[in-house]
Amino acid sequence: MENPNTLLALRRDKAAALAAEGVALYGNRFKAPQHLAEILPQGEQLAAEEHDPAGTTYRVAGRIMSLRRFGKAAFFHLRDASGEMQIYARRDLVGETAYEHFKKWDVGDIVGAEGQLFKTRTGELSLEASRLEMVTKSLRPLPEKFHGLTDVETRYRQRYLDMIVNPEVAATFRKRVEIIRLIREFMRSRGFLEAETPMMQAVPGGANARPFQTHHNALGMDLYLRIAPELYLKRLLVGGFDRVFEINRNFRNEGIDTRHNPEFTMMEFYQAFATYHDMMDLTEALISELAEKVCGSTSITYQGQKVNLAPPWRRLSMDEALVQVGGLDPALLHDGPGLMRLAESRGVKFQPEAGPGKAKAELFELLVEEQLIDPTFVTSYPTEISPLARRNEENPELTDRFELFITGREIANAFSELNDPIDQEARFQQQIDGRGDDEEIHPVLDRDYIRALEYGMPPAGGEGIGIDRLVMLLTDSASIRDVILFPLLKPESAE
Repeated sequence: MENPNTLLALRRDKAAALAAEGVALYGNRFKAPQHLAEILPQGEQLAAEEHDPAGTTYRVAGRIMSLRRFGKAAFFHLRDASGEMQIYARRDLVGETAYEHFKKWDVGDIVGAEGQLFKTRTGELSLEASRLEMVTKSLRPLPEKFHGLTDVETRYRQRYLDMIVNPEVAATFRKRVEIIRLIREFMRSRGFLEAETPMMQAVPGGANARPFQTHHNALGMDLYLRIAPELYLKRLLVGGFDRVFEINRNFRNEGIDTRHNPEFTMMEFYQAFATYHDMMDLTEALISELAEKVCGSTSITYQGQKVNLAPPWRRLSMDEALVQVGGLDPALLHDGPGLMRLAESRGVKFQPEAGPGKAKAELFELLVEEQLIDPTFVTSYPTEISPLARRNEENPELTDRFELFITGREIANAFSELNDPIDQEARFQQQIDGRGDDEEIHPVLDRDYIRALEYGMPPAGGEGIGIDRLVMLLTDSASIRDVILFPLLKPESAE
């Protein structure tokens, strides 16, 4: 294997030689290339060794991905955003001077070509170049063809290179864009207005999470990158919007693993005069429709597991899930101290104010969550762990809330929203009083949100869907970093 420094030096020598010969290494003269995907169908009818009888000249540009030279002729593969095509370059067609310049081209260079279509002896559609032009000289060699770019950290850190040498990566992100576009279309078709709410907040709320803190110099105040847009979107319900949604970033100063990134994308939406049952119906329709349009079917495979996204989806209360999936004795569900002891025996540590509701939630995570492969709505969460959800009118110890699980991970969280300002303030205060050293609970009560509720918020259903996890599911991606273009990494060590 050649020394990387030697390869860099050779590239720079070639670039210097081309520049000395008057070649523009970073020019902007090659205009309006045609996408390869538009050109390829034009040559499908050609036979082996046949030229296009129409004699149409095409103009293409892209990156050289492979290159074979044979003295007075060469073949190279050109890739643009739409596809890849072979280019045939002959000295007698492109001219002596242009061909001498071409001999200093490398894999990785971005180049332009003009010519006519033909098929080679082997039947490969190619463009026979009559003109070649350097567009952008690449000063660094691409990873070796047969081994590619395999180091995971390098792939995440140098995503631009990852996309060049691993076409499936670029395909994943194109699919991500399509998923978000389809979500927006779905929501707008149902009368939801898209809103933008503050990224910097004086009081972080809408979820329990440790925020990132910053300081505004002009105002002389600390601010927090938002952990959720919930409380601002519900202020819009107070203001008279009846259906509203936002797709944007949240920031949580927590651990990093295959399911978590400190900066991630969520969609939150709220609908006046709706309940969490309506949210379940909408979610079921949205994700099954996405699967049909993006994957071609509601039957998909995720990391080797078959997943059926066709409605109707299973709906279980948390208690039912603990018994039917987690294997708990139904009698234990009514034994608060027993639940606490069982959770503690499995390594759970509780704050002094914690009760059996917290124990149920911890046991659910330990015993049930990873077993929920096909879509499952888990409902009836304890009030103790649901400070923003409406109490169930028949059993105030429970809330009208669900979480959606697919492939063993949470995809969505939804409530019938709490709109009683007195109950809301009391629950916020109770949470703050019992926070102990829990940094995920902000110690300041959002009094403006309480004031907004005092003006009256209509009954409503609301939900948050993790866009990154949804994209993971629909692109069969193992890690959240595989669906985030530039995931957060530690600074690169000095070379």
